[in-house]
Amino acid sequence: MKSALTLFSLLLVSTPAFAAEYEIDGAHASAGFTIKHLMVSNVRGQFSNVTGKVIYDEANPANSKVEASIDVNTVDTRQAKRDEHLKSPDFFNTAKYPVMTFKSTKVTPEADGKLKVVGDLTIAGTTRPVTLDVNGPSAEIKDPWGNIKRGVSATAKLNRKDFGLTWNKALETGGVVVGEEVNVELDLELQKVTEKLAKNG
Repeated sequence: MKSALTLFSLLLVSTPAFAAEYEIDGAHASAGFTIKHLMVSNVRGQFSNVTGKVIYDEANPANSKVEASIDVNTVDTRQAKRDEHLKSPDFFNTAKYPVMTFKSTKVTPEADGKLKVVGDLTIAGTTRPVTLDVNGPSAEIKDPWGNIKRGVSATAKLNRKDFGLTWNKALETGGVVVGEEVNVELDLELQKVTEKLAKNG
């Protein structure tokens, strides 16, 4: 009986930890993008209001899940007139579609310790699958306020026309004003929801 109890205890100790839930810390998160302008230069912009949650199973990353949303009205390309155009029906139409969302459908561990996260991205009412190449999550740390944090970054490429963002103008010399391919960069700080929340720095 004693040996059976000892074996049971060892099994408990060796059992992988359950998946943990994290919230995206909006104060320390950004979603950036880059797109060609006039076929010769890059325009960079970002969205500042990123929220959502991550279920991360460190023992079996394939069981992990991601849900996130972005307030499209926070778009910032450091040029007010251009930002207003991006919010108009020519592009995001934020009056009708103020939020874009992402919901993962598959998480695949890579050989280099990174992750591929496939999911449904919805922009301006149109949903298409996209793949995120993910670095992280980093190891857990405790901040000065007692919160448990992880960091994660990700990149993706998408075609804006796939989401109905088709506005453009032709150039006399050939080409168009706005490129089609968009490079996306995400930098997110995650906070473990089971920990007592505290004011962040």
